[in-house]
Amino acid sequence: MSEPPAYSPMGARSAPRRPASRLVVQIIVVVALAVILAVILTLCARMTPKAAGPGRPGAPGGARGSGGGGRGGGRGGRPAITVGIAKATSGGVPIQVNGLGTVTSLATVNIIPRVTGQIDKIPYREGQLVRRGQILVQIDPRPFQIALQQAQGQLLHDEALLADARLDLKRYTTLKTQDSVSGQTYDTQAALVKQDEATVASDQANVASARLNLSFTRITAPVSGRVGLRQIDPGNQITANASTPIAVVTQIDPITVVFPLPEDNIPAIQRRGGTGLPVTAYDKAGGTVLAQGTLLTLDNVIDPTTGTVKAKAQFANPKGALFPDQFVTVTMLVDTLQNQVLVPTTATRHGPKGDFVWVLQPDRTVKSRPVTVGPGSAESVSIVSGLAVGETVITDGGDRLKDGATVVLPGQRPGGGGPGQGHGHWGGGGAGGAHHHHRPAGSESGGGGDAGGG
Repeated sequence: MSEPPAYSPMGARSAPRRPASRLVVQIIVVVALAVILAVILTLCARMTPKAAGPGRPGAPGGARGSGGGGRGGGRGGRPAITVGIAKATSGGVPIQVNGLGTVTSLATVNIIPRVTGQIDKIPYREGQLVRRGQILVQIDPRPFQIALQQAQGQLLHDEALLADARLDLKRYTTLKTQDSVSGQTYDTQAALVKQDEATVASDQANVASARLNLSFTRITAPVSGRVGLRQIDPGNQITANASTPIAVVTQIDPITVVFPLPEDNIPAIQRRGGTGLPVTAYDKAGGTVLAQGTLLTLDNVIDPTTGTVKAKAQFANPKGALFPDQFVTVTMLVDTLQNQVLVPTTATRHGPKGDFVWVLQPDRTVKSRPVTVGPGSAESVSIVSGLAVGETVITDGGDRLKDGATVVLPGQRPGGGGPGQGHGHWGGGGAGGAHHHHRPAGSESGGGGDAGGG
């Protein structure tokens, strides 16, 4: 019998290696499977377009795939752009002139005393609307009443002297016919009568002056309007013709606005009579209408520094919406152009070669067309040349368009179908192709065909 193999320490250490070798094998298998799976996925991805086959809706060589495959069916693989549209219409275009104007009162009156005296009372309230003839200030009238009485007394005295002189002259006239009085005496008496008549006339003027001064103690409103803040309180002594007014009254209804007009608009205004043109006053921001009025007149000179002429318009202002010295935005209708081609303002664009619009073609593509833009408003603009009434223009989404680009109209789905077709999808292949496969033959040209190639 042979001996058993001797015990070796190396053999004792090699026994645990068997589990480690199994782990290495498992790792190698996993890596190999991952590589195989990656290769399979790559091959499937490359073969997917070919699987569609020619003639299918999503295939590159199919009728629908031509120029369309990709999102939206745009040309060259670009997505179709959703846009807003509008038709060119015919209508009138108002020619308006805008400017910043200043509200001015028709009459601004400083209330200044015409006699010297003490203020008894001021019966108005600051900021009150007053009527013409309404009393504003009462000055102590007593000194002026006394002065009137003195003048009237002097008048009575001199009128008595005049009456006596006239009686003497009448006697001298009778005596002169009888040669009982000398001519010199008669002439002297006649001169005395004339002297007394002059004295009476002077006294009458003094009475009138005293009565006038007495009336000046009641200061009344010379115009109807709004009275401002008073500068002097009751009890103060005021001086005739003082530089500081007691108050200021401004007429506010009607009221005027002065604003500049470009000199180029003068001929058009003169052709329409120069006055009576409708004018609208807005607040300074231009958002709220304050009053409606008419043009009164133009100034007689043009400002050479600005090339403008001052215009004045009048407004009814019963509620005081316009305030003196207020800044307002003024719009005046100069003329109205009839039978103009009109499009929304957002339809016009400016390029290197000038203004243009995007015109929608029958095949739902767009084409840029140069136009000449005329006057317009904030909402619409007139087209002098380059566009006809009834043509459809792009109003929204034009920033991303190019000539020949296919667009999606409002109410249509991105795939090209209308609201009721239900089978339009982004792109032409894949799931979308299956849906197209079940359509009736007559519906093929109405959906994806336009989206694909336009």
